[in-house]
Amino acid sequence: MPWAPADVSAVVCTLNSIGGIERCLTSLRDRGVGQVIVVDAGSTDGTREVADRLADTVLDDPGIGLGNARNVGLAHATKPLILNMGSDNIMPLGQLQQMIDDLEEGGVQGVSARTEIEGSDYVSRGLNAWRTGRFAPGPAKIIGTPTLFVGDLLRTHPYDPTRRFSDDSELCERWAREFGARFAISNAYVLEVGKTSWDEVVVRCRMYGISDDEVFSLGRDSGWSLARQAESLLHPARVDFVEPVTRLQPKDAVIAAPFLAAFTTMRYFFWGRSRIQGALGSGRRGD
Repeated sequence: MPWAPADVSAVVCTLNSIGGIERCLTSLRDRGVGQVIVVDAGSTDGTREVADRLADTVLDDPGIGLGNARNVGLAHATKPLILNMGSDNIMPLGQLQQMIDDLEEGGVQGVSARTEIEGSDYVSRGLNAWRTGRFAPGPAKIIGTPTLFVGDLLRTHPYDPTRRFSDDSELCERWAREFGARFAISNAYVLEVGKTSWDEVVVRCRMYGISDDEVFSLGRDSGWSLARQAESLLHPARVDFVEPVTRLQPKDAVIAAPFLAAFTTMRYFFWGRSRIQGALGSGRRGD
């Protein structure tokens, strides 16, 4: 029997997400999602009150990181499919069923949806150009939020609870290595709200930079070859600048290039800062 939205448990991790949480949860309800779970990391801006009103279950996130927060939610998920949804994401009509169909028909273990930013200012246009160039529908080695997974598989092979922001990449790489899992970017899309300022871009780049440091440091410590380390070091430049610029139409690429360059530079900056902070912390612990 084909799956439907009623077969989905949605897990939404939050921290002071008042700008989008009501629209996010309402969209999930309106699309017929079978179970809505919110994992809240101590919000103080009214997010928790909205979640108490609209979600089936609201759980406490101890603030260790996204990997642990997602595991807190999926431990209470009861449906055959698990959707990891950003608190700033809105699910348009028909798009969840498209994700389900792509998961079921594609013979993959997980799919993600594309994201479109609401707005027409330069930051919004830059983010949409970045996403258009980077996240093309089709097979993908790594998928990120919003993601839809087969529930039993995710429950038995959950996220690494020690990962603060690199939870998606670690899970996909581990699944592929351990049992040949495959992933894809769906033709479906979700909307993203409240992320159209430079301040929000900086927050995103900080998260990516910390994730880069986690992936690179743990990979190097586990015995990565020099070629694999170089691939990791070049990854932000490739996916955040080179691929978007080469995939966009020439006119769009020229307009988006300054934004993409700034995005890539900030991501490397936060990667470097995370590395320095980690080294300083190790030094203090060794004293």
